[in-house]
Amino acid sequence: MIIRIRRHRALGQPLVSVSITLVILVTASFLFRSQRYKSIQLSEATDFTKPPPLGGATTTQVHVIHSDTEVDSHREVPTQEEFEEESRKLQDNPEAGAIYGNTLETLIDKNKRTAQQNKFLTGSGSKVPYSLDKPYIFNPYPQYNSRAWKSSHSAYTPCLGPTGKEVEDIHVFKGHPSRFPEPGFGSYELLGIDKNLCFERRTRLGPYGVAPVEDKDGLPVDWETVDWGELQLQCLDKNKGRFATAYPANIFSDGYSGFRVATEREHKADGPPDSIVKNTKRWWAPKKQYGSLTNMTGRTDTSETEPKSAVLLRSYTGKKYTENDKQVIRSMVTELSLRTGGQYQVFLFVHVKEDRDLWSDDEAYKEVLDAAVPVEFRGMTVLWDEASMKLVYPKLSKEAIRVHNAQFLSVQVFMQKFREFDYVWNWELDSRLIGHHYDFLTKLVDFSRKQPRKGLWERNERFYIPSYHGDYDTAFRKSVEQATGQDSIWGAPHLPVVNPIGPKPPLPAPELDRYEWGVGEEADLITLSPMFNPIDSNWVLRDQVWGYQSDVFPGKDLPRRATIITQARLSRKLVDVMHAGNLKGNHVGSEMVTPTIALVHGLKAVYAPMAVFFDRPWNGTQLARWFNGGPRGQSGGLGSAMGWGREGRFQGATWYFRAVPPPRLYNNWMGYEDTDVGGAEWERSHGRPCLPAMFLHPLKDVRSTPKGYTSESRLPY
Repeated sequence: MIIRIRRHRALGQPLVSVSITLVILVTASFLFRSQRYKSIQLSEATDFTKPPPLGGATTTQVHVIHSDTEVDSHREVPTQEEFEEESRKLQDNPEAGAIYGNTLETLIDKNKRTAQQNKFLTGSGSKVPYSLDKPYIFNPYPQYNSRAWKSSHSAYTPCLGPTGKEVEDIHVFKGHPSRFPEPGFGSYELLGIDKNLCFERRTRLGPYGVAPVEDKDGLPVDWETVDWGELQLQCLDKNKGRFATAYPANIFSDGYSGFRVATEREHKADGPPDSIVKNTKRWWAPKKQYGSLTNMTGRTDTSETEPKSAVLLRSYTGKKYTENDKQVIRSMVTELSLRTGGQYQVFLFVHVKEDRDLWSDDEAYKEVLDAAVPVEFRGMTVLWDEASMKLVYPKLSKEAIRVHNAQFLSVQVFMQKFREFDYVWNWELDSRLIGHHYDFLTKLVDFSRKQPRKGLWERNERFYIPSYHGDYDTAFRKSVEQATGQDSIWGAPHLPVVNPIGPKPPLPAPELDRYEWGVGEEADLITLSPMFNPIDSNWVLRDQVWGYQSDVFPGKDLPRRATIITQARLSRKLVDVMHAGNLKGNHVGSEMVTPTIALVHGLKAVYAPMAVFFDRPWNGTQLARWFNGGPRGQSGGLGSAMGWGREGRFQGATWYFRAVPPPRLYNNWMGYEDTDVGGAEWERSHGRPCLPAMFLHPLKDVRSTPKGYTSESRLPY
């Protein structure tokens, strides 16, 4: 064991020697008497119900932190000061800032794409006044009602949009800006996304309000008369033959959903008993009830029901919705729900911060809804509050149940009520997708389905850097295996506090598998950032563990993973087992809960390495050093970029919880001035901004900016 002592200048050598001796003796005594689970191997054979042998070699997969003192005593090499010095030097590089100021005037590689990608593009015959290039219709959807489709699906019926006409596809431009760099993290080719498409604001968001929109009679659309919830229900009713009508119960919560916890009103003598389950009709009450969903019109004997996904757009009371917020929500409903015939349903998921009796008072619910949500989205809104979470999960502490620590509790309750959804996307409303929602999400899901379980957790905990790692399925896979050695995670670990629900490995060791286990299996969790090991990372929330303890197992020894930015897709199975664990009083912090529960239950979790860009020309070696700086090239553990004082490394990235490029890029893209780029005058000289498909986060209150505006992103240190 290595003990690092930080010498104080005021101490003399004799005192230091005595201190070292005392530390060694105290530490040895502590280890001998109480620390059983210091080094543990996360494999199917791992048994946490028994203490490790006192003698012999040990492996070092999970290093348990027992105090902040141990973390603070580590000395990071290289230092944050070195990173900042490198960053300052790169700021003066001619290639710095290459992600900004790219327009339709500079497009190249216009016809460079795969044959399959080319099938998604159709000439529109239209012209735009701001470019010599003509836009193309982009249709990434299946060939609905083709012979191949009908052989395994029920009939698809097109749906009407807010214009009273069938929804139409958006337009894109071929090519990408000549100066735009390759992504630092992730890959378009790996996910099958066409990197040679450029999205411009009017052709991308024009149908949703950026440009004037006319209805079927040629009149301007009045958005306040549109009901997006009703449009989704109408669409689903037309396509109900494609989806299941019988839904599974939660088999992991012993028949107890949590809804049977009574509200305070149950104890009043002036009314009948009341409960959350009795009032869940208010969670989403459509204006019109359609025909029975058991009417399977259009079904064939060979057709299979299609999985359905909910998309929960996280919002809160008091939020002021900008025009851009509304345009983005409209685009998501149209592209994910209406265009697919109900494969997705989009909800505005609103956290009610005020202390109101939502579940017993109809008037209070309506008042909050009307005050908090634009009229066009009220029919697709679900309200929830922290008070109801306390009633559903009475065994969780007050601290554990706070929304910052327990973002997924409300998602879990939603999924207990709405059993028709096989998957749910937890979606940050301050994120934006430059690209097509259906195309991008489909590619993430397809990639995750193809991933073998062998080495998956080890790949998950690293930023994929193509310029450093090479090909994902060959060089990267092999380098990760070499770094991991015999310590690869293979199935769920044995823990005395968890009864895993995931499948057992088909072979006793990963070395015997030929990358077959898991291929074709849907992922229970898909994240957009690595699932890093928070232990030893100095990440501020690493020790947020409640419960998960027994007489022989302290909860702080729970193996865990975290992913920053909680935008992710969860399976119903994963959500159900999360719900069951919380009912027992077990919980970990919001950023840890989904990957940790997937880990300890042996479920399939995949970090889908989407393209992330930087405002400086970091090379692959530099990125690996600063962002995969943990043990064996991990992103977590000692030296993690997510650690306190080191998160400034992400200030120049397009995806993190604090960063400058997201608002700068998006403001410019929307035609707003930011940091001397963008705006009407700038566009007259340089052209209309366009960008390839990418996720951006964070973006707060997108609106027109004043002259001289500059985006900032401040860290709390």
